[in-house]
Formats: sequence, C-alpha cells, structure tokens
Amino acid sequence: MKSVFKIIFLITILHLFSCSSREQEVNTPTTTPIPDDFIRAADMSYLPLIESEGTIFKKNGVAENALTTLKNAGCNTIRIRIWKNPSDNHSGLTEVKALALRVKQAGMKIWLTVHYSDTWADPGSQTPPSDWTSLSFANLKTAVSNYTTLLMTEIQPDIIQIGNEINSGFLWPQGHLINNESQCLQLISAASTAIRNQSATTKIMIHYAGIGSGATWFFNKMSSINYDYIGLSYYPVWHGKILSEVNATITSLGETHNKKVIIAETAYPFTLGYNDYTNNILGLANQLVPTYPATNQGQKEFLLAIKNLVKQNSRGLGFCYWGAEWVAFRGPTATNGSSWENQALWDFNNNALPVMDAFSQN
Repeated sequence: MKSVFKIIFLITILHLFSCSSREQEVNTPTTTPIPDDFIRAADMSYLPLIESEGTIFKKNGVAENALTTLKNAGCNTIRIRIWKNPSDNHSGLTEVKALALRVKQAGMKIWLTVHYSDTWADPGSQTPPSDWTSLSFANLKTAVSNYTTLLMTEIQPDIIQIGNEINSGFLWPQGHLINNESQCLQLISAASTAIRNQSATTKIMIHYAGIGSGATWFFNKMSSINYDYIGLSYYPVWHGKILSEVNATITSLGETHNKKVIIAETAYPFTLGYNDYTNNILGLANQLVPTYPATNQGQKEFLLAIKNLVKQNSRGLGFCYWGAEWVAFRGPTATNGSSWENQALWDFNNNALPVMDAFSQN
C-alpha cells in the first residue's frame, strides 16, 4: 500500500513540475529586437584620410576604432560623401567602397552623399566632373544615369542623396535650378530613376541647406521628383539660432510633401579654441545658441536637443552629425589640417567626447 502511495506522490510531483515548466515557457518574454528606425548618423567621410596619416582615435584614453566607438554609442548609420574624380583619390569610388564595407561589417547602415562633382558641392558651388563639362544635355543625362547605376551596384547604399545641398540645383550651368529649371529636374529625375531601377529598398534623399521659406520654395520645385526623404542642413551659425523654427520647417515640409524629414547635417563646438593653425569655421561667442555654451556639456545638450526635436515630431526621422571625425590630424602647427576640430566628436587628445551619448537609442 505504501508503494502505491509513493507512486501516486511521484506522479503528482512530476505533473506539478511539468506544468510549472510549461507555464514558464509560455510566460518567458521574447527576445525579438525592438525596431530601430530612427536615424542617428555621423558623417565620417574623412576617416580613411585621417587614419592614413597616423591618427589614433580613443575612448576613455584607450585606442579604439572610431566606427566601433560610434556603434557602441548607438550610432546606426554612417554618411559618406563621394566625388567622381578627386585629385588626391580621397572620397573616390575605391576609398568609399572600402569604407562602406567597413560600415556594413560594423553593423551600421550606409548613407551615400553623391556630389556629382570632383570636389565639394554646396549652395555656392556645383561644378560638374571634369569629364562631363563638355557633354551635351542629352549625354549629361545619360552620364548621370550611368554613374548613379554604377554607385548603386558597387556600394549598395541604404540611403542615397541625389546631390549635396542643391539649393540652386547641381551640375551647373546645365542643371541650375533657377536658370535651367526643366533641365535640373530632368537630371535629378534621371538619377532617381536609375536608383529605383537598381533597388526597391534604397531610400532617396533630396538635400537642401537651411530652413524656413527657402526650403519651402525649393521643395515645392521638387514635387515632380520620385524620392523618399527630405534632408536639411542646420547650422546655427548660418541658419539661425531658434530651434523652434527648425521644428516648424520639419512639420511644414513633411506635411506638405508627405515625406519624412532628416536633419542631414548639423554640428556644434565643445570649445571656441583651436588645435592647429588652420583657420576654424566657428570660433566666436556670438555664433553660438545662447542656451548652449561651447563646452563638452553644451555640445552634448545641443545635439540632444536636435535629436529630441526631430524624434518628437511625427514627420522627423533622424539626424546626422557632420565633421564628426575631422580632428586636427596634421599636428598643432598645420595650416592644412582641420577647420572643424572644435566641433568634432573627439577632443583635442582624440578622445571621444560626452556628446557620443546623444547617439543612444533612448
């Protein structure tokens, strides 16, 4: 009889453990990653050049790959510019392709900024590549299409910009938005079509430098273009110091054109000092937003304000910090070093700054 009770007791205990185990399985939370769609980007285009001249980036005083530092901070996208025939081969296809591979291997997305030039393209300069200057308009459209297709094939970016800060168009004079509006739009459309033909997932950005009425005028002109994202450059020194106007522009453009908006370029100083003899872009107190001093904390608070402003706006999709890596890489007396070292994400000892915290997913 005792043996029968023992058997019943054991069966009961096993049943209880089995139920407890199944219940635990059912209640165990899943480990599916939370979607991370908000873009927290850094432009690192100078990285190959700076590394090639011996600069070592650090975190807490210890050498660390700059891309690793950004990734660990929460950065999820790296912006890279490309020039067609650069005189020194930096920012050319070979270098950009290699950097893009590093970015992919680090687990971040690639945002390709195509200047459609051999050098800097911005609101004041949109010079065609040297081998395109004598092309007819028909042949220029073909060249844009073929070159864009090549970049899509070779680099396979997640985001691609058709031009950089094309406030008055690109590929001047044939693609000047004010003087040759129809031709400008045809060239942009040729690039857009080439991208769509290569990928159904790559997002297309159109990029304007500034906010307010100028941006409104520009993106009204872009209404016929097939693209995904509105990109805006915002630097207080050039575009005003009132962040509420940035927010208003994001809302207005996003709602008018039914697009997501990204602050494609921004930056802020952690000091008004300098670390080489190259003249800095920003170095005066009257160039700052009064709320944010040129200190480690002031730089961090400025970028957090930009991040939160964009994140809390239903039309906002992210931000990108420009000149992130542009430290004084040629030494303290260089006159051809950096005009941006006081706005980089690494300090004058090449140590990661507190502003890195602004890249967190929270």
